[in-house]
Amino acid sequence: MDITIIIFLLGGLFLGWSLGANDAANVFGTAVGTRMVRFKTAAIVCSIFVILGAIISGAGTTETLGKLGAINALPGAFAACVAAGISVYLMTKAGLPVSTTQAIVGAIVGWNLYTGSATNIKVLITILGTWVLCPVIAGLIAMGFFTLTKNFILKRKIHILRLDAYTRTALLLAGAFGAYSLGANNIANVMGVFVPISPFTDISISSFFVFSSKEQLFLLGGIAIAIGVFTYSKRVMFTVGNDLLKMSPVAAFIVVISHSIVLFLFASQGISNFLQSINLPSIPLVPVSSSQAVVGAVIGIGLLKGGKEVQWGIAGRITIGWFTLPIIAAIISMILLFILQNIFNLSVSF
Repeated sequence: MDITIIIFLLGGLFLGWSLGANDAANVFGTAVGTRMVRFKTAAIVCSIFVILGAIISGAGTTETLGKLGAINALPGAFAACVAAGISVYLMTKAGLPVSTTQAIVGAIVGWNLYTGSATNIKVLITILGTWVLCPVIAGLIAMGFFTLTKNFILKRKIHILRLDAYTRTALLLAGAFGAYSLGANNIANVMGVFVPISPFTDISISSFFVFSSKEQLFLLGGIAIAIGVFTYSKRVMFTVGNDLLKMSPVAAFIVVISHSIVLFLFASQGISNFLQSINLPSIPLVPVSSSQAVVGAVIGIGLLKGGKEVQWGIAGRITIGWFTLPIIAAIISMILLFILQNIFNLSVSF
């Protein structure tokens, strides 16, 4: 493989690292923040299942992101990924749970503006719409689950030690599901821009199994996410799991499972096809914000308790981060494109 291709792919791997560093907090932040699961255990489980989710179920959301803006040159894809990665890194350093989805969307729009390419407004509106729906749906699911779970525990009168053991196991299982959903839904953010210009070729392992070029890209992206989880996700985990709302272990489980369901819904081709087959509106296969989902779930539980325990100042800081992130990513994207085109004489589009 050409060394320049490897260098450009590093942009996607950097974004994958940023996703792992920031968005892993959404999967295991509440479990680690409530001290129910050790960080090392959370990191191992998260890494394994995020890679599986990326390879097995990552194709659906990638197609939608490609329709927003089809970046057709490796230097352009590199600039978009690095811009998104830098902007997410800056927010991670500030301890804010932000979305690689918002970052890569901003970076793609930045590429469209710089190169004069058309932005698919219909797809953009669909993506922006899910940014509103995602935390609302997660909050509603969390409120419903929390009420049901609370009533179930009170009726069964489960001993506190047994409840503690059940909750630890439930948090690990929910975290595994959440990591799978994160990989399935968000791998498009990491490697989606490289799919149309993938440097890999399909590998036929047997007559029954083909490891496609797309799956090879997703494997690389999944590994990059896993490295981000291990190296830099601890601080954001505690922001989500401890600072925004003081939660019981049971509430932590509800947040993780609610977040995971939302991500899975927006990534599942099977569910989307089933809804279409019975003449119901299909769920758009869009890479949604895991940060918005988990914050929505946390605030949903907080509202159910009266809303006084929610740290609204921190919630406000997180919301400001959500609004500014795509703008920052778009600006950085255009600056990098200018540098690549005018200093390094590279074609950022064809």
